[in-house]
Amino acid sequence: MGRVVIASKNKHKVEEIKAILKEFPLEIKSMDEVGLEHLEIIEDGKTFEENSMKKAKEVMGLTGSIAMADDSGLEVDALDNQPGVYSARFSGEGARDKSNNEKLLRMLENIPLEKRTARFVSVISVAFPDGREFSVRGECEGIIGFEEKGNHGFGYDPLFIVPEYNKTFGELGANIKNRISHRARALEKLKEELKKIMGGI
Repeated sequence: MGRVVIASKNKHKVEEIKAILKEFPLEIKSMDEVGLEHLEIIEDGKTFEENSMKKAKEVMGLTGSIAMADDSGLEVDALDNQPGVYSARFSGEGARDKSNNEKLLRMLENIPLEKRTARFVSVISVAFPDGREFSVRGECEGIIGFEEKGNHGFGYDPLFIVPEYNKTFGELGANIKNRISHRARALEKLKEELKKIMGGI
């Protein structure tokens, strides 16, 4: 069994990744579980790819284990793909889900529904101790609603309407989200890469 350290302190994100990769005989650990709870990685990349690979390589170097990092965010077409890589800290220092969502709604105040198109993006990078590395990208298209709906998920989930369900990620719950989300799609690609690299685990 190989050990994989998830380069994230976001418990929701770690749980999502664990749930989707549960079929693999991997020992998946969070940063907290390997003594890196105080590590701060500066996410100064201009793209999701740059940020996720930087996190994976840094954690791999510190642990000597395979490291996996997700960098994800929301791109809103009417806002020139903002908040993008700044999604988690969109509303500034000390940003929280609530303040980020409030800022997004303010910026979209006079934009009609048909022009509130957006996508969640997830890029997952994996760094191996032997120097191998790769990244995969998943996207999920949707529309930004006018108010928060639903108590599931985190981040922008209560605002992100999935057209085929006409509900937000916040309303759909983990079972459906883990099948159709940007991270689920990236993880599906990740599974294929892991099977190739690790000999069809």
